[in-house]
Amino acid sequence: CLMPNHFHFVLQPHERGDMSRWMHWVMTTQVARYRIANNTIGRIWAGRFKSFAIQHDAHLLAVLRYVERNALRAGLVDRAEDWRWGSLAWRGARRPVVTVTEPPVSLPNDWPCWVNMPQTSAELEAMRKCANSQTPFGDPEWVDRVRRGHD
Repeated sequence: CLMPNHFHFVLQPHERGDMSRWMHWVMTTQVARYRIANNTIGRIWAGRFKSFAIQHDAHLLAVLRYVERNALRAGLVDRAEDWRWGSLAWRGARRPVVTVTEPPVSLPNDWPCWVNMPQTSAELEAMRKCANSQTPFGDPEWVDRVRRGHD
């Protein structure tokens, strides 16, 4: 989901370090293009990107839902699929802006309806806590295995 002042990606790297290398490429390429187009210098983005591991179950669905309803939560659209810079609009589109791959867990048949329903404050807080602290998001046992490097 590309927002006016930030973005969200849900990525699955192939190898350790892939995400950092890819984000470096995305950010430096985007900044260079922005500077040329707008004849500017200096910083464009504040801070480093944040990332956290996500368990491939309902936790991943919760994060995908959070990302795909971002513009709706911000009041930019009435329905999440109306945000042309979000992956919900791109799923199944004839001419998507970006190709969206299927997640490693099945989306419910009523996914757009589910995305458009508000998330609880507890759900939002749990995800934001993981993002800000860059700690894994999942069941306690899974989080413990990931922290020990066993998953």
